[in-house]
Amino acid sequence: MAFISLGLPDSLLGSSWPMMNTALGVPVGNAGFISAVMSGSTIVSSLFSHRLIRRCGTGRVTVVSVAMTAVALLGYSLAPSFPWLLVMAVPLGLGAGAVDSGLNEFVAEHYEAKHMNWLHCSWGIGAMLGPVLVSALAHSGYGWRSGYRSISMIQFVLVGLLLFSLPMWRKFEHPAADAPDAAKEAAGKKNPFALLHTKTAAFAMLTFFLYISAESSVILWGASYLAKAKGIPPESAAGWISLFFLGITAGRMLSGFVSVKLSNEKLIHYGTILLIFGCVLMLLPLPDPVTLCALILVGLGLAPIFPSMLHQTPVYFKNENAQAAMGLQMACAYTGTTLMPPLFGQLFSHISFSLMPYVLLLCGIGLLFFTLRLSAAFQTGTPRAEEVS
Repeated sequence: MAFISLGLPDSLLGSSWPMMNTALGVPVGNAGFISAVMSGSTIVSSLFSHRLIRRCGTGRVTVVSVAMTAVALLGYSLAPSFPWLLVMAVPLGLGAGAVDSGLNEFVAEHYEAKHMNWLHCSWGIGAMLGPVLVSALAHSGYGWRSGYRSISMIQFVLVGLLLFSLPMWRKFEHPAADAPDAAKEAAGKKNPFALLHTKTAAFAMLTFFLYISAESSVILWGASYLAKAKGIPPESAAGWISLFFLGITAGRMLSGFVSVKLSNEKLIHYGTILLIFGCVLMLLPLPDPVTLCALILVGLGLAPIFPSMLHQTPVYFKNENAQAAMGLQMACAYTGTTLMPPLFGQLFSHISFSLMPYVLLLCGIGLLFFTLRLSAAFQTGTPRAEEVS
């Protein structure tokens, strides 16, 4: 449920932006600035999440973080101007980073690969519902503000449910959460940047950077691509982009079952190949329905990469470094969100949104290269990060 709540706001900006920028009277490329502020805040919370979780526990951090996103979304619905959106992006990003890093490490340490895929399938459910809700409200005569207000109310309900779940978290908390103060302090002070001194870590960080650059670009600019490059009305584009999230959601549900037979690394490689195939379909001069189906393929290809990489974290970095490594990986991922969508947005708005498939294809090729190098570096016995640190 926490990951459904994490996915709900992630797709709102991109699906609502073709309507928002017109209503607020700002250039279409300005969505990149909101995304950059949000992602920058997420980077900060990801880097410090392991300390917060060591001190307070995953359950409490999750409750507070979801509450922050609920308040931020309510602020979006009341925003009188563009600068207000930038201000509200700060608590939205801070809340998202702590939930993402904390729950990913919790599941990677305590559960199997199928559970990690289903966790991120829940994110896909939330991300898919956001554009559908915005499109339905827009077609019913309500503005984009009603979409943000509705999602905010859902988030507040989830906060209440998570509060009731706090006693359940304590049964499974990381031992350091219940350790003496001196032990917790030592664990919290471990420098996550010491983990970067290996080829394995470098390839892992680059993989997260490229993955999230591709995913966040579709999330933020997918609806604008359909509206500007394909001529689909903005109200319909907000709903059609949900096909991308449908692909991610279905792909992660399927990956949960397939992970019983296939390793995480094979799921990553097969997903990357499918992503490249979907991008090639988008580039071909085919009818619009094929383009919409290609969005599903892109989502299916991306689906297993992120959760499979996260579930490998305790393998690559060992359990004692897993939380710090997870925070660092989340920070690298959201660095991609901070830098690339704004850059791509300026590129698309000043040249053409038809360039988006080319950008996604380059990200896919880069992902295939770095994930293959990552597997090779790990299998040939590259020194583990904990030996270096």
